Amino acid sequence: MNSIEVVGIGAMNMDQLYRVERILVDGEAAVEGFSLYPGGSAANTIYGLAKLGVRTGFAGAVGDDEMGRMLVEDLAKAGVDVSQIKVKKGAKTGSALCLSDNQGRRSLYVMPGANSSLEAEDIDLEYINQAKIVHLSSLVDESQFELQKQVIAQINPSVKVSFAPGSIYTAKGMPKLAPLLNKTYLLFVNRSEMKQLTGEDFAAGAKKCLEQGCHIVVTTLGNAKTKLATKADRAALVAHILSSEGEYLIESRVKPAEPIADTTGAGDAFAAGFLYGFLKGKDIHQCGLLGDIMARFCIGQRGAREGLPSLAELSQKYSTTFGQQL
Repeated sequence: MNSIEVVGIGAMNMDQLYRVERILVDGEAAVEGFSLYPGGSAANTIYGLAKLGVRTGFAGAVGDDEMGRMLVEDLAKAGVDVSQIKVKKGAKTGSALCLSDNQGRRSLYVMPGANSSLEAEDIDLEYINQAKIVHLSSLVDESQFELQKQVIAQINPSVKVSFAPGSIYTAKGMPKLAPLLNKTYLLFVNRSEMKQLTGEDFAAGAKKCLEQGCHIVVTTLGNAKTKLATKADRAALVAHILSSEGEYLIESRVKPAEPIADTTGAGDAFAAGFLYGFLKGKDIHQCGLLGDIMARFCIGQRGAREGLPSLAELSQKYSTTFGQQL
């Protein structure tokens, strides 16, 4: 039996996705639709990798309820090994209230539920140590944050750590995240998370992350027009990547979904595409391009996983976009 290539550790949530007229600071707006979708940042990335044929597993917790069964089944149908997902009796499965508007803006409010019951005895280090990569995302409670630090401190050095902290963890600041960052090989953040984590914009912030111990720092930028001190304006700059080997700017060549259906999970999809390329020995720039293609598929459909492609679909898009085989 082939071993698992990537193991995810993070939250398992059911996304309660409300399509609203606009995101508010104060006031009122109309709700235009409501749907339930499977979610959880690391779980979304693992799902995306599994659809691309990568051998994946996931360690997490759900409640003994219908939503928990749905989340486990959704990963399993994509080909994820779900043997390390623990069902917590008497607990409710975690959920996230997601508000998304027509401009692609969103806000999330997390109710951790069974995720807060994940304990050290639920994590099989032998299982994780068979993997090439362990991919982490945030858990709400402090005890699970400490658990993740313990796990990463104990895994074999041969297992590369991929970390998507999200705003829940970046809000803790760099000193508190240091035990994870100094073990991180691949860091995935968006621009606002980088600012929150380091107090710097993406280019200067990425340097701080490298100094902290990260090897490759990926900052997704969306489609905002971005100006770098040493570069011309780049209207389609979607990601900035910094490693010890150099700096990479990822400009999208993929026509975006019109209109964008939903941006939930776009960063998770980018991470899946990047990690797929990394596993297949692609160079950093190619990994970034694959991340962008995956994110474009994601935002064309509602929910974090509905639009994620198969390997055939990804290969076709890559071929038609760049004129070469994946």
